[in-house]
Amino acid sequence: MAVTESELERMAAELGEALLRQGWLLATAESCTGGWLAQVVTSVAGSSAWFDRGFVTYSNAAKQDMLGVRAETLAQFGAVSEQTAIEMVRGALDHSAANVAIAITGIAGPSGGSPEKPVGMVCFAWAVAGQPCASTTQNFSGNRHQIRAASVAFALKQLQTRVR
Repeated sequence: MAVTESELERMAAELGEALLRQGWLLATAESCTGGWLAQVVTSVAGSSAWFDRGFVTYSNAAKQDMLGVRAETLAQFGAVSEQTAIEMVRGALDHSAANVAIAITGIAGPSGGSPEKPVGMVCFAWAVAGQPCASTTQNFSGNRHQIRAASVAFALKQLQTRVR
């Protein structure tokens, strides 16, 4: 079942309430979602009280320049990997005033997949200041829009569990 824009906005509003309760700011580092997570977050009125900034790092060069992802990591593991997502999320925390950050990198399709990294494979990483990073890989199905929407929904759900 496809997630709707209104569902994403409801989830973002709930996340914002939790961030406000904690007194925390959020930063996002996005690749395959192209800033969609930041867009959904900023669609919530008053989000400036809990959203610091978003990084859209679609190219490898942007991941390196803006977030400090190491060339060695990209060469060894690729842009779509938990290792890269972890370096992206660390960079988002390091280059912002945020207390919590998320990174998303994946293959939304319709092309670009391989047997090892199929279309729909998306890697996520989360970081809360002063705590170890967490990461996971999910495989979503559907078209490009559905994969990206599912990625944003998954990110919001996972952030909610880490902010409470």
